[in-house]
Amino acid sequence: MLPAVFCLGLFSIGTAVSSSAASIFLTRYFAGLFGSAPVGNVSAALGDIYDPKSRGIAITFYAVAVIGGPTIGPIIGAAIVVNPHLGWRWTEYILAIWVFAVFVLAFFCLPEMYAPVLLKRKAQRMRKETGNSSLYHPHEQMKLDFKSIVSKHFSRPLLMLTTEPMVTAIALYASFVYALLYGTLEVFPIVFQEIRGYSLVVSTLPFLGLFVGVVAAVGINLANQPRYIRILDANKGHPVPEARLPPMAVGGILFAIGLFWFGWTADPSIHWASPVIAAAFIGAGFNVLFQQCVNFLVDVYALYAASAVSANTFLRSVFAAAFPLVARPMYHNLGVGPATSILAGIATLMIPVPFIFMRYGLALRRKSKFAPVEEDEDEEKGDV
Repeated sequence: MLPAVFCLGLFSIGTAVSSSAASIFLTRYFAGLFGSAPVGNVSAALGDIYDPKSRGIAITFYAVAVIGGPTIGPIIGAAIVVNPHLGWRWTEYILAIWVFAVFVLAFFCLPEMYAPVLLKRKAQRMRKETGNSSLYHPHEQMKLDFKSIVSKHFSRPLLMLTTEPMVTAIALYASFVYALLYGTLEVFPIVFQEIRGYSLVVSTLPFLGLFVGVVAAVGINLANQPRYIRILDANKGHPVPEARLPPMAVGGILFAIGLFWFGWTADPSIHWASPVIAAAFIGAGFNVLFQQCVNFLVDVYALYAASAVSANTFLRSVFAAAFPLVARPMYHNLGVGPATSILAGIATLMIPVPFIFMRYGLALRRKSKFAPVEEDEDEEKGDV
């Protein structure tokens, strides 16, 4: 993660000093490329650091950062852009400053936590201390070269996305929800700046409604923890991924309600507080869905969690990048109410998906080559 984060900072500076559209596009491309490393690896790192009982809490607050960032970013960006002493280039300079600060903090304070690497280092240390050359760990045979990067680190997420039924199912679900959220983000400037006529900074303040919802979702996710721990203990400490899913049912309903509510209260004749409250429902619903999808994949794949999460991140990023290109013309042509209702209708159709995962998740996991199912999990299926 650290080399990639450092490169993200460099290319952010590159964008800030760019003098043409081509250089902006190029530097933003590489910033996105290197910036994807933490997104794809932090969930797996949390799986290395925390046991299944504690991991749910850790990923809950990680999800707040991942989803809360895009909701706070427009407000900060707007304030920087309208400041006559700063301007748009400082959105990139400030990003670079923040990135390098995090890089330094992580470099000195974040230890290696990946179990195979730690065991490799232990074997090397014991060989040196004891002189016993038979002490080794298989991870010592792994080499990080171009061939291994392509054959394992790059191809494995794509392989899992296309051959692992559970990764494919979760990734498709998360991607559709992610695309709906990013499509919704496109409507905020239309509703509050174009239609209501608010200034640039004021028109971004309703994003705080989304952020409040994201934070409120923490309570929903944490409320499932005692139940999950009981099922985990009953399963002899083995993770039970399907036990992570009940909050997703609540999240799906909140998400659909928020979309319908927002779409039909966006008109200027209705007080601004109504669509902002609706935005809180959207933020809460999405955070619950996102967090439990990540928890589920880490529970299922453990050692290969980084690849599973990367596969999920890849697909949802494609959807999130493409959907806003469609959303703005759709809102302008159909109107905010009808266009948002289409998205809300899709979200409504997706409400049963968590129940399907709860019912058939174990059967899908049995087909996995990367996550063998423990034999005693069948006994716990009735309790999930």
